[in-house]
Amino acid sequence: MDKKFYITTPIYYPSAKPHMGHAYSSIIADFFARFKMIDDYHVHFLTGTDEHGLKIQRSAEKAGKDPQIFCDHISQTFRDLSDTLNLSNTDFIRTTETRHKKTVQHLWSKLEKNDDIYLSNYSGWYSVSDEAFYNEDEIEKIDGKKIAISSKSSVEWIEEESYFFRLSKWEKPLLNYYEANPDFISPVSRKNEVISFVKSGLKDLSISRKSFSWGIPVPNNQRHVIYVWLDALTNYLSALNYPNTNDDLFKKFWPASIHLIGKDILRFHAVYWPAFLLAAKIDLPKKVYGHGWILSGEEKMSKSRGNILDPLEIIKKYGLDPLRYYLIKEVSFGNDGNISQERLEDCINSDLANNYGNLCQRVTAFAIKNCDGKIPSIIKFQDEDLLILNKFKDNLDNIRSKIDDQNINFYIDYIVNSLFEANKYFNDQEPWKKKDDPIRLNTIVYTTLEIVRKISFLLYPIIPASSLKALKIFDIKENKVKLNTITNNEFLTKGNNLNKIDILFKKIEKNND
Repeated sequence: MDKKFYITTPIYYPSAKPHMGHAYSSIIADFFARFKMIDDYHVHFLTGTDEHGLKIQRSAEKAGKDPQIFCDHISQTFRDLSDTLNLSNTDFIRTTETRHKKTVQHLWSKLEKNDDIYLSNYSGWYSVSDEAFYNEDEIEKIDGKKIAISSKSSVEWIEEESYFFRLSKWEKPLLNYYEANPDFISPVSRKNEVISFVKSGLKDLSISRKSFSWGIPVPNNQRHVIYVWLDALTNYLSALNYPNTNDDLFKKFWPASIHLIGKDILRFHAVYWPAFLLAAKIDLPKKVYGHGWILSGEEKMSKSRGNILDPLEIIKKYGLDPLRYYLIKEVSFGNDGNISQERLEDCINSDLANNYGNLCQRVTAFAIKNCDGKIPSIIKFQDEDLLILNKFKDNLDNIRSKIDDQNINFYIDYIVNSLFEANKYFNDQEPWKKKDDPIRLNTIVYTTLEIVRKISFLLYPIIPASSLKALKIFDIKENKVKLNTITNNEFLTKGNNLNKIDILFKKIEKNND
């Protein structure tokens, strides 16, 4: 069976430099992409930048730059972030690209042809910061200023001619779709939120603007530019060369397996986007997952609040893989989470340095000294060896199932428990006391080396660079990291040389003053 997996991050708004929220979405997407890669899926992993709209135009004007030049510079910082985060993305899309503009205008024309677009006048509250329209019950007045309750962004009253999408027409079809596809929106709390919003009644959506020019022109009416969200959401199709439905990329990867997004843009992805697709008679993505925010204190990070956490600073101080591990382990996926320096250092010292790094070095050093520097050749498994080895085989299908449910918490807990059991096994078996029984000593060493190999394979989607450093013990290259091999208890080639490795993770010296 030809297994395919298409995962997308939100495309990031390049009005300012990247922050920890951007890094979190990208790292989580990379985790899922890498897991599917080692499970022999053909993976298409998309990220990029959303470069149109009034917010960008104003930011460019403030910087005294042409909007395209402004976007070129800021977009590059996000492309650089992809490299810094060691992402495995297969594409990086910009909404200022020609391929994207063609797709957006084609989709517009298709919606217009299907009588889902009409010209009228818009008046209402609009947030430039969110590039979103808000109803009266979604705003509040604080210190004389009107702000959106959900995002705390300021809103302004807008009246202008606008094209509208017949969103109200798709209220019942959307509710029917949610009911027929209960896994379409995750987690459940987000699904309930979306269903409640749609049941409250959908109004037709303004999908063009005349008051600014930085956007994709409406076909046959260049006085209007296409609303930034209709523009931005279409990137998931334009990256697959739609409308060429015979294109290999489109045929292979659409519909998307999962759109991974922050919860603040759930409505756009779980209401507007599926409505556009239904209207255009295009298959819907299989899942939209709205994860929580990375908080600074108790608040969402934003430029306007001045509470941005710079991932580059944390990476510079602690390293990339420790940050990846921390975000995946300590932020309960689907919920909001905080960056804590103390917890990050605890993760490095306890999980990474002590439990994983120390195990790798300890068993390797023992084998090099006591097994002639080779993977033992003559072994005889006993029940206690098979018990710990077979736990990987017995849990593989469950691991796959949990990942398909986006249950990252199970996955990381499984690895942490496996590391604990591996260290306990090595300590309890006391191979240093078995020098008069070489077969037993060899078997304990081989078993522990196999567990190190299996755990390193499972850690690859989380800390890819560090796991590959550990696998240098066995000369295992990246293309040999395959998930199904964790069921093999004799994967390591007997008699092969073992290699010493450097310290994987340096312990953080804590100031106890």
